[in-house]
Amino acid sequence: MPRANLKVGVTLDDPTREQLEALVRNGSAPARKVRQARVLLLADQDRREGHRPDWYIAECVDISMRQICRIRQQFVREGLVPTLGRKQRSDAGIPEKMDGRVEAQLIALCCSDPPKGRQRWTMQLLADELGRLQIVTSICAETVRQCLKKIGCSPGARSGSASPKKTGHGSSPKWKNSSTSIKKRTTKPRR
Repeated sequence: MPRANLKVGVTLDDPTREQLEALVRNGSAPARKVRQARVLLLADQDRREGHRPDWYIAECVDISMRQICRIRQQFVREGLVPTLGRKQRSDAGIPEKMDGRVEAQLIALCCSDPPKGRQRWTMQLLADELGRLQIVTSICAETVRQCLKKIGCSPGARSGSASPKKTGHGSSPKWKNSSTSIKKRTTKPRR
């Protein structure tokens, strides 16, 4: 079985070398892509000045020697495009559990009376109730909390509604009318 960290030699053909040099010179590409292009250019064995050792490349590009080894191996195994491109996230196609329909039903649930024997809804009670009503197949209390935080609803608040409280003259006994103040002169007049 071949060793995973076996040093692999990079040999660039002329079109690939020109493409990498243009990428490095252009300056409009993402920094990660430019860094990897510089690593491949410095690791090229057919370079006029000769290929550079890993410690020199690490110093020039400011990344670890292990990353240099990974970039080199990926280039030899997969080619230029996968080496410079980003991998797609593994969870990119997973739909979210809380869409608008579920959020609306969660808000309605928060505004309703809590179960018997409880004074208010808890996150776990809301999650369990959403599952019991078959609104969602399963959901955790943390997802419910994040959704409620996003929409600005607090099931433990006094109002118990998803709408924020209105403030005004009648909403608080400590509300006072502000009077206009007259600025006092703080400096002495000059003579």
